[in-house]
Amino acid sequence: MDPKYSTRRTGKFSGGRNSVMPVEKPKNIKYTLNRLWGFFKAEKFKLFIIFLLILISGVLNLSVPFLIGKAIDAIFPGVHSVKFDKLNTIAMVLLFIYILNSILTFLQEYMVAGISQRIVYDIRESLFNKLQTLPIIFFDTTTHGELMSRLTNDIDDISTTISQSIIQLMSSIVNIVGSLAMMLYLSKLMTIASLVTVPMVYFLTKTVANKTKILFKEQQQALGMLNGHIEETIGGISVVKAFNKQNKVIDEFISQNNKLRDIGIKAQIWSGFIMPIMNVIGNLGFTVVAILGGVLAVKGKISVGIIASFISYSKQFTRPLNELASTFNTLQSGIAGAERVFEILDEEEERKDSKDSIVAEQIKGQVEFKNVSFEYEKGENVLKNVSFKVEAGENIALVGPTGAGKTTIVNLLTGFYEIKKGEILIDGINIRNYQKDSLRKIFGMVLQDTYLFSGTVKENIRYGKLDATDEEIKIAAKMSNADEFIDRLPNGYDTMLYEGGTNLSQGQRQLLAISRAVLANPKILILDEATSSVDTRTELKIQEAMAKLMKNRTTFIIAHRLSTIRDADTIMVIDKGQIIEKGNHKQLMDKRGFYYNLYTAQGDSSSTSLIL
Repeated sequence: MDPKYSTRRTGKFSGGRNSVMPVEKPKNIKYTLNRLWGFFKAEKFKLFIIFLLILISGVLNLSVPFLIGKAIDAIFPGVHSVKFDKLNTIAMVLLFIYILNSILTFLQEYMVAGISQRIVYDIRESLFNKLQTLPIIFFDTTTHGELMSRLTNDIDDISTTISQSIIQLMSSIVNIVGSLAMMLYLSKLMTIASLVTVPMVYFLTKTVANKTKILFKEQQQALGMLNGHIEETIGGISVVKAFNKQNKVIDEFISQNNKLRDIGIKAQIWSGFIMPIMNVIGNLGFTVVAILGGVLAVKGKISVGIIASFISYSKQFTRPLNELASTFNTLQSGIAGAERVFEILDEEEERKDSKDSIVAEQIKGQVEFKNVSFEYEKGENVLKNVSFKVEAGENIALVGPTGAGKTTIVNLLTGFYEIKKGEILIDGINIRNYQKDSLRKIFGMVLQDTYLFSGTVKENIRYGKLDATDEEIKIAAKMSNADEFIDRLPNGYDTMLYEGGTNLSQGQRQLLAISRAVLANPKILILDEATSSVDTRTELKIQEAMAKLMKNRTTFIIAHRLSTIRDADTIMVIDKGQIIEKGNHKQLMDKRGFYYNLYTAQGDSSSTSLIL
């Protein structure tokens, strides 16, 4: 397989160990919030109901300090003339308010929990659906751990932010506006004095926000890199142990974990600055109000009850700011997570079908490349003006050094990559003119690294044709010589396979992959080094199965063992992105060129084990 295809790690979302990830500046918060609002639109009515509940709850909360002030004024200092009837009435009203407010709070939280989970469900579904529409090259340039981090950690951060912030933001607006109105009603002079601290709160929040946005973005990136390392290490654990590199991967994990810890500490420290400083500012405001209120009370301009009410309202005015500060790290983390999710949602998808695209049906299998060039990065051509023609039913072998461009050719043919220059024709029609879904149905692929899903043997074979009957599955398995080992499994076709089919041998997995291709009945077959990792006896079975599969089908074989290409109708030798030799086995051997040197390099011409 081409090195660029397997190891390219310089993309925008790269998170591998060897990649260099620049620190990205925070994106436009307004843009991110607008994107989030797009997911909130379906919940507009429920959000309106929640706002009404919060408004009612806010009015009830605002009435409490006023009533407490009236209760204080019902007691006349120095005179044994307490208005107990008024106090009893106020106490009953306060009890009713507290009970009703508790019910309203429960309803708010109940509805918000449902809204947050539905929104996160939609975001997660949108992200997963988006991944299905992205070109293969995106996954070649993005580590799996990084993608998993966005699907799990980042979306969880969004969920936490939504569930904790909706009520907080709405109630804060109600409390701030209502408390300010009541403060102005009670004493304009004391209100002006209490507002002295507002500019201090604004500048504090702005300063900390600018720093924490960057730190939380770095924290999410560091977490994605750590996840990428974990996923890579677990996926290749057998290689790690085989080469005794446990200490090396542990050291790398510790290094990345330390980086995540250090960034996390900085982010939490900066976000933690807000609460204690806000408390100091709040206490300063209360001191000013208390002193001024005492002076006014002595002069007989306001009562003690009004001072008590005003202090409560001033607390209700500043408390929302303090509460927002306490959840500031959650808000920042959620916004950073949303930015990372939307980065993927904004990625360019695979080419859409044109309005006049045609269905690929009754395909014969003729393939032609016309001056095709391709590059992963600008200025680095992987293929250079490649041209060839394959008639329907022929089989063509692609051989050459690693990185020559063999796999790139088949990826372009199947539409996994988009060509920048030239044309690829199937039955004389440009592949861009076919509907993409119908085009891919005409291809069958058996790869070197066969992937099986967790599920039964039957379900894995049925992946080639989802509506296939059990009988069709068994016929396909028999044609591919897989039925013999399947019958020996504990539960036959109903035997459960682990993820990746790790409870089967490599050869058995290849036979199941061939069964899957047989069931799909493709017009064009691609065999990407399908026998490179099996023993000679298993190879013979696979060769026999592939011979049946290749019959009357156009077949592209990426050669790994020469036994798969000796009888090919045409052998194309590729080097540095160009076709340097072309012909059948005898013609190329007689030519004594590049292919001859590759073939004779194995020493024994009867050997079937030459890695090209």
